[in-house]
Amino acid sequence: MKKAITFSILVLIIITFAGALYYLYQKNQEDPVVYTSENPTTQTIIKKTVATGSIVPREEVLIKPNISGIIDEIYIEAGDKIKAGDLIARIRVIPNVSTLQSAKDAVVSAKINLDNEQKLYDRQKPLFEKGVVSANDFDNVEVSYRRAQQNYRSAQQNYEIVRTGTTSGLGSAANTLIRSTIDGMVLDVPVKAGNQVIESNNFNDGTTIATLADVNKMIFEGKVDESEVGKIQVNLPLEITIGAIENKTFDAVLDYIAPKGISENGAIQFDIKGTLNKADTTFIRAGLSANASIILARADEVLALKEALVQYDPKTQQPFVEIETGSQEFKRQDLKLGVSDGIYVQVLEGLKAEDKIKVWNQIKPAQAMR
Repeated sequence: MKKAITFSILVLIIITFAGALYYLYQKNQEDPVVYTSENPTTQTIIKKTVATGSIVPREEVLIKPNISGIIDEIYIEAGDKIKAGDLIARIRVIPNVSTLQSAKDAVVSAKINLDNEQKLYDRQKPLFEKGVVSANDFDNVEVSYRRAQQNYRSAQQNYEIVRTGTTSGLGSAANTLIRSTIDGMVLDVPVKAGNQVIESNNFNDGTTIATLADVNKMIFEGKVDESEVGKIQVNLPLEITIGAIENKTFDAVLDYIAPKGISENGAIQFDIKGTLNKADTTFIRAGLSANASIILARADEVLALKEALVQYDPKTQQPFVEIETGSQEFKRQDLKLGVSDGIYVQVLEGLKAEDKIKVWNQIKPAQAMR
């Protein structure tokens, strides 16, 4: 029994020893790792973050009536270019019965007062001419008569305004004629002939008849995430790309960053605005979706290398590369780096254009199945 156990142990030792020899033999048969190298290149490196948004006019003007009524006729349509003072629409007034009756009563009262003052005037005038009445007394009578005439005319005009929305003598200031207040383009006409509109006053915003804007003053409105807002600042350059306009980039300048963020889908977003440079004559429609690349840093035509070639000291976290000194021989070279776009990084110090950099993390080709 003891001999059998001893024999089994010896066989196990021999098998283990043979396996170790075979493993070492196979290990020695593997090809040694051959490292490749790459040279630094000259690159333009742009560090940027992207914001999504749309193109809108800097200011939109809402044209509202100052009298209620029915749209009788509209003289414009969306897309028209108009100037300040151009006619937009005409309103037909539907008078309020109570207000109309009050205005009519005011006319009657003013006429009664005028007739009374005229009788006094006609009575006092011949007496003044005969010297019976003093000039001072006659002047008072004449002033009262003229005031009564003016009040009667005003009451008549007010009655006409209440009844029709206009009266003789108002000209272009008639309430029924709606005119443009700015030079620009008509973006929208939300009403049609026959629609009822409400006047704009202290208690009501009123009905919008047209939306106008100067399309030569367009801005980008977008949002950036809270993780990016700390990297940007006012006056940074923007590169705007518009989905509907292919192969074209528009320059802009960031001129507003919201001081307060808004929660959207669980993330805090900050509004930003950038003014487009309209030296470009391309027509941009309001409301087009766009992306803005915010240029955080830029380095033109500088010595650069791929980020993947850079290694970092595990203790100091200082960047370095390995430079080829001979066939498969490399030495460490510390670096000072600049702007990075995530693919290439600017080399400020430590490398020359002719240096060969070790590709230390190269991917080994897959071995063929045997």
